[in-house]
Amino acid sequence: NNSFFIFFSIIMCFLFLVLGCFISSLINNHIPSDNSLYRVGIISMIAIIIHNIPEGIVTFLTSTNNFKLGIVLAISIALHNIPEGISISIPVYYSTNSKTKAFLYTFISGMSEFLGAIIASIFLKGFNNPFFMGCLYSFTSGIMVYISLIELLPSSIKYNKASRTYFSFILGVLFIWISILLIQ
Repeated sequence: NNSFFIFFSIIMCFLFLVLGCFISSLINNHIPSDNSLYRVGIISMIAIIIHNIPEGIVTFLTSTNNFKLGIVLAISIALHNIPEGISISIPVYYSTNSKTKAFLYTFISGMSEFLGAIIASIFLKGFNNPFFMGCLYSFTSGIMVYISLIELLPSSIKYNKASRTYFSFILGVLFIWISILLIQ
């Protein structure tokens, strides 16, 4: 019985991860733009908005269940929002030469996290259970896996040396891994 639950959990995690990737792919295929760097910024913004809404939901629900864990989660999310904002602002700025557009697009994506918290406080208080949270975490992860591997990594290689890009990618993965270890 316990092994079935573990197997079911893995399957659901995988399905929601794929769903997140699929939705990001749909967004990617429906954003027309002649300027590929601007396209990366717009796709990043939309994907991060879709990613931030569940993050806001997760942060709210976690905080209402376990305040200490909610604070740790909020700090972790705030730290990882810095590179998310950079992934929007840099491509938008360099493709448009507009600091205002770069700031505005980044600000909009950041505020979507508050929208997620508001949605959770109004509609989802009763859904604070491990199954729902696991699906939400997996979906959110799928969005970021897609945007990182399909959009940002190839664009970085295009504008930078591949060796620097891969080194930075590995350094970022190690940084997150160490951060997770330190938080636990």
